This record gives sequence, structure tokens and C-alpha cells, in this order.
Amino acid sequence: MQYEEILKLVKGVSEAGLTNFEYTEGNIRIVMSCPENKQAPAAAPVVSVQEGGQQVEIPAPAPAPAAPAPAAAPVAPASDDQSGNIVKCPLVGTFYVAPSEDAPAYVQVGDTVKKGQVLGIVEAMKLMNEIESEYDGVVKEIYVQNEEAVEYGQPLFRIG
Repeated sequence: MQYEEILKLVKGVSEAGLTNFEYTEGNIRIVMSCPENKQAPAAAPVVSVQEGGQQVEIPAPAPAPAAPAPAAAPVAPASDDQSGNIVKCPLVGTFYVAPSEDAPAYVQVGDTVKKGQVLGIVEAMKLMNEIESEYDGVVKEIYVQNEEAVEYGQPLFRIG
């Protein structure tokens, strides 16, 4: 399947409003998912293309809105100090602050973290993926809440 055909398929799935789509042809497997979030505009789907044993996930271009949407409020709380490094979500899924409901959160605002330390979990297709800090520093902000749907590339933490 050629790149242009994949883009046409992504556009068709996005316009149809589907939240999940899977296509297999020979040794090529394409998986698309777009979580529903009733509080925000439709999220751009993430496309996972697998050929042979190699898999690549790419954010798909979102369809153009029919009418201009009103400006959305910023996700992060307003803060004077915006310095630091942003830890972004590597995949689409559901974010969890702790390994289980009764366990304490991995980190809280003000905690000191080291590179490689687990900050949270993103569940995708029944798999739990640990989100590790890419930086040493202090957790300045946590942009998402427990059990919130997250997108590829969405900011999760600010480490200063």
C-alpha cells in the first residue's frame, strides 16, 4: 500500500467519525484509533502501520473543521514560570497516575525526579506503558488527570 493510499484511508476514517479502525493486507497491518472526548474537539487519530515485523505510529492529519471553533481554554494552569522540559505522551490511551486505584501516585507537583523514573502509566489496547522522565528535576506541573484520555504528543508533565 502506497503512502498516498494510506493518507486517503486515514482521511476517510476521520471524516466517517470512527474511533477505531483496523486493516490488514498481506504483511501490512494498519491500525487507527481516536479516543472520544466529549469535553474537547475530536482528537486527531493515530495511525499504526506495521509491515513485516516493523511498526511505526504516526499522528494522522485531522480533517479541517466545518466552522471555526471558539478558542479553547489552556489545558495547563496559568503560571508565571513556564521554564522547564515537557514530557509528552508517546501514544494514544488512558493516563493513570498510579499503578492501581489504592496505590499512591507515582509523582506529585513538587517531587524531585530522576531521568528514567516512572511518572505515570498510559494504557493502550489493554497494555500498560510506563511513562518515564526524560529529565532530572522537579515536577512543576501535571497537565492531565487520572483516567483522562490522552493523545500522541500531548504534554503530560513539566519538569524544571
